[in-house]
Amino acid sequence: MLRPSFVPPAEIRQLRDYTRLRTDLTRDRARHWQRLEKLLEDALIKVSAVASTMDTLSVRDMLEALIAGERDPKVLAGLARGKMKAKRAALIEALTGKFDGHHAELARMLLDQIDALTAQTGTLTTRIEELIAAIPAAQGVDADGTTGPGAGTGPDAARLNAITRLDEVPGISAHGAQIILAEIGLDMTRFPTHGHLVSWAKLCPRTIQSGAKNRSGKSGKGNPYLKGILGEIATAAAKTDTFLGERYRRIVKRRGKLKALVAVARTILVIIWHLLADPAARYEDLGAGYYASRTDTERKTRNHIRQLEALGYTVTLTQAA
Repeated sequence: MLRPSFVPPAEIRQLRDYTRLRTDLTRDRARHWQRLEKLLEDALIKVSAVASTMDTLSVRDMLEALIAGERDPKVLAGLARGKMKAKRAALIEALTGKFDGHHAELARMLLDQIDALTAQTGTLTTRIEELIAAIPAAQGVDADGTTGPGAGTGPDAARLNAITRLDEVPGISAHGAQIILAEIGLDMTRFPTHGHLVSWAKLCPRTIQSGAKNRSGKSGKGNPYLKGILGEIATAAAKTDTFLGERYRRIVKRRGKLKALVAVARTILVIIWHLLADPAARYEDLGAGYYASRTDTERKTRNHIRQLEALGYTVTLTQAA
């Protein structure tokens, strides 16, 4: 007999269809921005070398002016907003090119595609929020005992809703929490332990056995949408001054960036399992000094002294003031 696979309930499957389509459309929009950047480079315009991203309001105003027929780089640079006003000289140089009519026509098409995809992702986000709010297991409880859509969002809530509880974990945003709920659901009884969930998500290394030898292998492909969002969350959490950030910095020294990110993603998934398995649970960060606080200082001191003495030194310790 085959072991049963994870099949979420109907409302989670519907939610998954919406979140996956939003992810695909977001990626398509990023591709259109790249195509637009390549088109501008063909016209010898390198505005992306000055602007932090292509989707800023300043760049959009400049693109609209180029499409409308404006070619003077000084006039185009004058459309800069906010901090980009200080980069006027660099903008003038970046906007000096050979943008002609066929570039304008193609740029208009690409911008229209980008706007359409932006509107569609916004519609999907609204629908996703409605679907999650309608799931009883995702709802919270207010201080007065009220439950239902919109309950459990305030600081004095008796029980926070699922999105808010996941949002407390470093690196997880509301957008990421929606994708996580759509991919693994809210019923953690389908995964008896967090190890089962980690194994299903393919975030743990395989053990390859050959005779008496055991060696670790690749973790596997798993769910691409779940692994993708967990990778983004782990990357964001690695930059924070939290337990997850310190865990990344400890592992990256000896195992490299990719394995460190997978390890942090696994830790985050374990946290998610506990938060969803117990609706009353709240995330509490252990702090960046968690590992240091658990270090046996006397043992570490003896090890350093022993290593220095092995190199021929005589060690005398003096307590720091």
